Amino acid sequence: MTHTAVTAPAPLTGLRVLDLATLFAGPLAATMLGDFGAEVIKVEHPRRPDPSRGHGPSKNGIGLWWKLLGRNKRTMTLDLSTDGGRTTLLRLAASADVIIENFRPGTLEKWDLGWEELSAANPRLVLARVTGFGQFGPYAHRPGFGTLAEAMSGFAAITGEPDAPPTLPPFGLADSIAGLATAYAVMTALAARDRTGRGQVVDMAIIEPILTVLGPQPLWYDQLGHVQPRTGNRSQNNAPRNTYRTADGSWVAVSTSAQSVAEHVMRLVGRPDLTAEPWFTTGAERARHTDVLDEAVGSWIADHTREQVIAEFEKAEAAVAPIQDVRDVMTDPQYAALDTVTTVDDPELGPLRMQNVLFRLTETPGGIRWAGRPHGADTDTVLAELGLTEAEITTLRSEGAL
Repeated sequence: MTHTAVTAPAPLTGLRVLDLATLFAGPLAATMLGDFGAEVIKVEHPRRPDPSRGHGPSKNGIGLWWKLLGRNKRTMTLDLSTDGGRTTLLRLAASADVIIENFRPGTLEKWDLGWEELSAANPRLVLARVTGFGQFGPYAHRPGFGTLAEAMSGFAAITGEPDAPPTLPPFGLADSIAGLATAYAVMTALAARDRTGRGQVVDMAIIEPILTVLGPQPLWYDQLGHVQPRTGNRSQNNAPRNTYRTADGSWVAVSTSAQSVAEHVMRLVGRPDLTAEPWFTTGAERARHTDVLDEAVGSWIADHTREQVIAEFEKAEAAVAPIQDVRDVMTDPQYAALDTVTTVDDPELGPLRMQNVLFRLTETPGGIRWAGRPHGADTDTVLAELGLTEAEITTLRSEGAL
């Protein structure tokens, strides 16, 4: 399905966001806001563009990751460490609703662009500060990346096989979770502004949202001294729960979080007798008998093709999904029905297929207006809208501020 322009006003239309951040949590939060109508202005250093432009594969010298992360953003350049850059940002801030930044704590203050100066320019401003470790504490001034959050939070410790090393995700998991959390935090601060008339600072530490999605591990440890071990694809909370190889060499994942589903699975694979065992009545008890359950399920799946497994599980009202790579995702009928991967026309590269907006709204939907634009493409336009003359823009450029 080719993406078509959204005609109804998006819910964040009229909201102005300055995206000063790089790699990846801060910019992703700005993307989420832009997807639902916010006017996002991406501010990049004149000589050091956002590194996401060079991350991963490129086509014709144009980074593809940027096309996704930079969508729905106008792009301008500004060196905030210069006098002209500082003055211009304060003028931009005066008409903005949100600034998102991820400099190390103290950097904006060093340029006289801290909260004191920004809020003086615009008391209604929301300043979202996204860093690895937060604005204070013993680690605040360390370089912070998502990988460190994945390690520190306990995620890596529980990921992987029991007798293998801890495993890090091969993508920006902690950054992405923090990006979504930052978008939520910004909207929360804006809701508060509707009541108080004043903006505030959002202090987002990338090490925190990933800890939230890891569930009750701190609670378990606090109350029981329980430390969750690595269990590979198995779960301590239910079984069978694993990946299994099919007769045609594919893989499927099975989940039995619900008791009724576990019973359906065992009947399907020809082992209804196991459902009569006293230990089968709870997920935790089933998890203590994972070997026998995995053997029953795995041997049945090994005798059937992936298509047969999916069909029989669906008929039995049991939960299964194929292990898909991106090639499968691009042709999956459910994703196609949802238009999860949509097509965006791009003047540089032509039609691009990328993830659609994060959720659907029935009355005021979001949409993708354009993919990531070239570095600094809108600098002059944005500054002219701000009231700067052509001569002033030329002066800023000659001073190295643009």
